[in-house]
Amino acid sequence: MLQTRQYDDAINARFEEFDARYQGLKAADRYFYLKEVVGKVNNRVKLVDGSELVMLASYSYLGLMGHPKIEAAAKEAIDFYGTGAGGVRLLTGNTDLHEKLEARTAAYSKREAAAVYTSGFLTNVAAISALLTPKDMVVMDKLDHASIVDGCLLSGARWRTFRHNDMDHLESILKRAKGKYESTLVVVDSVYSMDGDMCDLPSLRRICDEYGARLMVDEAHSVGALGKTGHGIEEHFDMYGSIDIKMGTFSKAIPSVGGYIAGDAKLVNYLKHNSRPFIFSAGLPPAQCGAAIAALDVIEQEPERVQRLQAVQGEYARGLMELGFDTMETSTAIVPVHIGDEMKTLDLTHKLFERGIFVCPIVHPAVPKGTERLRTCLMATHTEEDLAKIFEMFEKSGKELGII
Repeated sequence: MLQTRQYDDAINARFEEFDARYQGLKAADRYFYLKEVVGKVNNRVKLVDGSELVMLASYSYLGLMGHPKIEAAAKEAIDFYGTGAGGVRLLTGNTDLHEKLEARTAAYSKREAAAVYTSGFLTNVAAISALLTPKDMVVMDKLDHASIVDGCLLSGARWRTFRHNDMDHLESILKRAKGKYESTLVVVDSVYSMDGDMCDLPSLRRICDEYGARLMVDEAHSVGALGKTGHGIEEHFDMYGSIDIKMGTFSKAIPSVGGYIAGDAKLVNYLKHNSRPFIFSAGLPPAQCGAAIAALDVIEQEPERVQRLQAVQGEYARGLMELGFDTMETSTAIVPVHIGDEMKTLDLTHKLFERGIFVCPIVHPAVPKGTERLRTCLMATHTEEDLAKIFEMFEKSGKELGII
C-alpha cells in the first residue's frame, strides 16, 4: 500500500486550487475535456455511452482516419518491423523505414531533406533550442503555439514577440536588433490554432530578407488543408521555397503521430546530431512511419479531399455568420466561435453536446479572459446532412442562451 505523505508547501496549494476548480466544473456538468470516444474518429464519433455525435473538433481535416491504404501500410510495417524502434535512432533504432519516411516528407515538402521526431511539440522544441544560442535573437508572433514558446525559452536566446500578424511591429523589432546578434530567427504558425487565420507569408519573407533573418514556419494546421493540392502555406501563396525551416506534424491531416523539420540537407544533418529530442528519444514506431508515408501518398492521389474540405469550411463559416455568430478572422478549416464569456461558452458546449454536436470550449488560460470561444474544425468528410444538423443545433442553442 502506498504511503500517504503530507506536504505543506506551494506545490500542494496549486494542486488544491486546481482540484477545487476541476471538481466544481465536474459537479456543474461543465467539464468537457478528456472525453472518451470509441472507434475511429471521422465526421461522426461514438462516446462510451453509445451516443453518436457530429465531430466538430478533430484535426483530421481530410477524414483519412480508417483509410484502407493507410491502415494496410501500418499493419504491414508491424508485420515486418514489429511494434517499436528499440532505441534512439542515432544509435540502434534507425530503420530503413525511418529513412523512407524522411525522404517522402522531404519530397512532399519540396526540400532537400527532413528530420522526423516523435511528436510535433518536440519538433519545435528540438529545432529552436538546437539552432539558437544566447548570442542570437528569436522573434515570435504573439499567438505562436506553446511548443514554439518553449523552444525559444530553452534556447537561451534573446526572444521578443510581435503583435499578431502585425508586420510593422515585426519590422520595428528587427530594425532595432540589426547588428546586435549573431543570428536572428523569426518563427510563426502557418495557421493559428485558436483563431483560424493565416500568417502573412509574402510580408514575412520580404521583411526577413531585408533584415537578414531566417524564417521558420510551423505548418501543423496547413499541410493537407491549404493550397490547391494540400501542400500547405507555400502552395497557397504560390511561394514555394520561401520558408527556410519548415516544420510539420503527422498527427492532423495525416492520421499518424510525430513531427518533422524539412529544409536544406546541412540544416537537417545538424539537427540530427545536435537536437536533444532527436538524440535522446526512441524512434517513431514502425506502424506510425508506414501510416505517414501512405497518407502523404493518399493526399496527392486524392486531391478531391482537399477541394471538398475547402468547400465545406467556406459553407460552414458563412452559415454560422448568417446565424449571427462571430467567427473572428478565420480563413481556414479552424473556425472559432467567439463568445467572450467563460460560463456562456461552457453552457453552449453543454447544449451542443446534448444535441449531438461534439465541440471543444477554449477558455482562460488557453486564451485571454474575455475571448473565450468554441474552437470548431471542419473535415472533408462532413456531409450536407452534418452541416444542416450543426446549423440547426447552433441556432437553437445560441438563441436559448442569448448569444444570437
